[in-house]
Amino acid sequence: MKKTGLILTAAAFALSATAAHAADKVTLQLKWVTQAQFAGYYVAKEKGFYDAAGLDVTINPGGPDISPPQIIAGGGADVVIDWMPSALASREKGVALVNIAQPFKRSGMMLTCRKETGIAKPEDFRGKTLGVWFFGNEYPFLSWMSKLGISTKGGDKGVKVLKQGFNVDPLLQKQADCVSTMTYNEYWQVIDAGLKPSDLVVFKYEDEGVATLEDGLYVLEDRLKDAAFVERMARFVKASMKGWAWARENQKEAALIVLENDATGAQTEKHQVRMMGEINKLTEGSDGSLNEKDYERTVQTLLSGGSDPVITKAPTGAWTHAVTDKAKAM
Repeated sequence: MKKTGLILTAAAFALSATAAHAADKVTLQLKWVTQAQFAGYYVAKEKGFYDAAGLDVTINPGGPDISPPQIIAGGGADVVIDWMPSALASREKGVALVNIAQPFKRSGMMLTCRKETGIAKPEDFRGKTLGVWFFGNEYPFLSWMSKLGISTKGGDKGVKVLKQGFNVDPLLQKQADCVSTMTYNEYWQVIDAGLKPSDLVVFKYEDEGVATLEDGLYVLEDRLKDAAFVERMARFVKASMKGWAWARENQKEAALIVLENDATGAQTEKHQVRMMGEINKLTEGSDGSLNEKDYERTVQTLLSGGSDPVITKAPTGAWTHAVTDKAKAM
């Protein structure tokens, strides 16, 4: 009996080791640093949703000097998070990114202006200095200005573009009349710095009809020819969306999971809990599938770039429902 027991125990360990070894590895590259913007993925990892899906997921933080398209093109990730303007621009330049899922249903991008500058409507931007993020984040702004017929070359009829760092200092120091902010991040930095909502005028890209899709999941087109990879991505997307659903139901706990994964120690509980609440508004209602109308709106916005368009023609093959359809069927 003892011998039989030992054999069964050894067999159990062997099966356990085989199961652990069989977990499919997935490397996810974030667009930015560890924060609640990516909580769904950290939750899915922490709560074992990826483990249950047979996945061994590595999440690599991003930063101002990290380009997700370049990372995946160089083989540093299986899947990346990027905004669609950046992804489509990269695709046109030769990095064949394909959107496989769209967890973010709405855009959080805004221009936040000091009310004292006299800016009350978009037409008042003329003659003003506007802070704009680059590194691929400038594309929605440039398309918006083109739609308004406002030059970005300066002058009384145009706007002066200030290349904004990833902070709100130009607004606080009055170097810019408006700066780029996200509903879930930089806007609150302005508030925490002492300005009141009544001191500000906010223009949401969603409200102005020029919102483009943010925070989608992208892979290289060639890899979608591999049925095993598509199946692996379907498991990844399904588990990730489970993470996002959990985050919406458990705002504070999700934020704390993010903090536990912040190796820099730069984030605070107050900011991450607040950010989580705003992020949940952007993911609410998404089952992970890309909405074709939102895609078409994004493309049309980008094509309206005038003499300096973000993309020069409507792309083909830039998205697929193959992964999300398979995820739903699981």
